Amino acid sequence: MVFTNWAGNQSATPAETRVPTSAEDVALAVQDAARSGRRVRMVGTGHSFTGVALTDGILLRPSGLNGIRSVADDRVTVLAGTPLWRLNEELDRHGLALANMGDITQQTVAGAIQTGTHGTGRDSGGLADQVTALELVLADGSLVTAEPGEELFDAARVGLGALGVLTAVTLRVEPAFLLHNRRRAMTLSGILDSLDEMTGANEHLDFFWLPHTDACLVKTNNRHPGPAGPPSAFKHWLDNVLLENTLFGAACAVGACFPGAIPRINAISAAALGDSESVDTSYKIFTARRDVRFLEMEYNIPREHLGQALRETRDLIERMDWKITFPVEVRVTPPSDAWLSTAYGRPSAYIACHIYRPTPNPAYFEGVEEIMVRLGGRPHWGKLHTRDAAYLAKVYPHFSDFVALRDQLDPDRIFANDYLDTVLGA
Repeated sequence: MVFTNWAGNQSATPAETRVPTSAEDVALAVQDAARSGRRVRMVGTGHSFTGVALTDGILLRPSGLNGIRSVADDRVTVLAGTPLWRLNEELDRHGLALANMGDITQQTVAGAIQTGTHGTGRDSGGLADQVTALELVLADGSLVTAEPGEELFDAARVGLGALGVLTAVTLRVEPAFLLHNRRRAMTLSGILDSLDEMTGANEHLDFFWLPHTDACLVKTNNRHPGPAGPPSAFKHWLDNVLLENTLFGAACAVGACFPGAIPRINAISAAALGDSESVDTSYKIFTARRDVRFLEMEYNIPREHLGQALRETRDLIERMDWKITFPVEVRVTPPSDAWLSTAYGRPSAYIACHIYRPTPNPAYFEGVEEIMVRLGGRPHWGKLHTRDAAYLAKVYPHFSDFVALRDQLDPDRIFANDYLDTVLGA
């Protein structure tokens, strides 16, 4: 059975596909792979744009490892294949919530953590920073639990599946809370003049710049004491379904047929940007609907370089006369202590570039990547990039420690694949 990712740009035909329902099933698959000289990978739901999850050996599907194992006042243990949307709903039923998360809820818990999904936050980091324990099957088939204070814990939180197969994760949670979401139109030049003020004044800042214009849609989320004031069903449909998906998808399709019209299309989109606000349950504010298929490259850079990176990206697009329909997204996070977290050791900014899936533009990604690399950038593990182990060793202080631990735990590379051979070394 062929595995194909969400974007349709990665696929593999494994020798065998299994759907484990327990850690013991995963251990058996790992042992079988070792005996037969095959490799084994656990996929998520295919939201990575890289080949991080691919294998030609035994492919493990996550759907059988689904659900909540236990819930306490400040901890939840969840099976690795549980989709984030289900985790959010289960936590809400218990009056609990994650402090922060990304905007895609179709990902599995393990897939999101292993590739470094981060969201945006002034004080709270990504999912890996909310992990308090990891249960995983190692290459020898043993089941272990990694906890704070252990090298395996610091390495495996963003482990790319290279150290073992996650079977369960314990996350720190807190009492459910409301967020005040404000959406407003601003100019890119205005944002560049007030970046420090904006990142300092808001718990969560996310903005989208429309190429070929000076227009940005800025989203800020801050905790609110209540009462809740969610958008009406019509307003939610208008913003999240019609404007951001249906009409945006139509605009992308028109731009694909008539690239010269893209600057005008973006100008019309910019004129349609309007202000709005609502107060709602945190996970409903954090997450978004994404129906239009795209390809994505995202880089983490030191936050102090954000203004320079945006200016250079804007100037590059105009100089090269590329026609780009998708907005460039910007987010921020605090430092992380997970070894291969893109935010390791530094206050961070993220710049994400997207391209409509039917019209890939490798030159655009290559040009922006050159800017990010020059600024000490670290590519998102699940998004397109061309970096290899030689480069990554220079930008991750614990890269050699991670590789040494991998050599110790998986000397025969049972969990390897072509992508890991590139980014970690064979």
